Amino acid sequence: MTKRKVFGIKIFFIVIIFFVIQLSVLNGFFQIQASKMSKNKLNKKHHLEDGSFKNNYTSPINKPFSDLIKWRWNRTQPEPFNFKLHKNDPKFLKENKKIPTLTWIGHSTLLIQVKGVNILTDPHLTQRASPVNFAGPKRYTPPGLLIEDFPIIDFIVISHNHYDHLDKLTIKSLYERQPDHHPKIFVPLKLKQWFLDLGIKNVTELDWNESVKFGEWEIQAVPVQHWSSRTPFDRNKTLWAGWILEAEEFRFFFAGDTGYSKDFKNLGDQFGQFDLAAIPIGGYEPRWFMKAAHVNPEEAVMIHKDINARYSVGIHWGTFILTDEPVNEPPIRLLAALKKEGISKEKFFVMKHGETKMLDFLIKEKEP
Repeated sequence: MTKRKVFGIKIFFIVIIFFVIQLSVLNGFFQIQASKMSKNKLNKKHHLEDGSFKNNYTSPINKPFSDLIKWRWNRTQPEPFNFKLHKNDPKFLKENKKIPTLTWIGHSTLLIQVKGVNILTDPHLTQRASPVNFAGPKRYTPPGLLIEDFPIIDFIVISHNHYDHLDKLTIKSLYERQPDHHPKIFVPLKLKQWFLDLGIKNVTELDWNESVKFGEWEIQAVPVQHWSSRTPFDRNKTLWAGWILEAEEFRFFFAGDTGYSKDFKNLGDQFGQFDLAAIPIGGYEPRWFMKAAHVNPEEAVMIHKDINARYSVGIHWGTFILTDEPVNEPPIRLLAALKKEGISKEKFFVMKHGETKMLDFLIKEKEP
């Protein structure tokens, strides 16, 4: 075989891998039949007969391959931005048992410390949001906290199975570094098997509106508007979810990744108020392609209002180039949207990568 033919074959496979990665991270185009679900599951409208799932207020998100090609063909990819890492205090975070804190590690990864419990959301610490380590969206801002600087993690919540939210190497590292105290992991319905295949058994999966107790905490999966896929062949076969984490005097909402829907007004009506919410503000352009699955900053403010959040933090930005907006734009548009709605920037804030924010003010404000 000539060198030219070998080179051509390599290019062909690189192109195929590239499109599979994009489909897995941002879109999908195949669906396959699964075994029929039991009839008692089908009374839930988000459960479909083929074993897949749908959103409450829109049809399953499943754009055709031609839309993906249209977007990728015409896009102008934004340039990375040099976000400075905030200098944090790992020693304090490891020893802290009393002061409630919030640390933004990057993208949708937060470390929450409340009542002596250490919680992680959608942990991702590696260089790519991809099934392979040589292609796919590359992290341009390092994690704000290294894994060796983490405190002992008590539990983790996963919103869905996209590669920028569920990272195999990160999950394995978190699990293996705590052999005597494996973190408990909470995942949406049908995602537990992925962990079992890795030998990770300390996992509980929940359907929307199901809840469990973990010590003093009540943990509940709730509807958001999104989709799931890790390959071109498993479209919406596992559920996606937001999470409500509640302990005495503290109620937290983690939206994960979502488009805007009536689900959030429903949450506000059901729960009354949230002390803190983590709401995505990036990953929204072009709107014709992203709107159903990714809120923009203006819609993030609508969610903040819908759920009656006392405070919110912006997530899902500043880490990977997944979409077309300038990477430093989300906080700028968020600030403008807040000003338009008459909401102070302290009520819906953004953080620097690695920054730790003390949350004692949340408790103090409740004192009579």
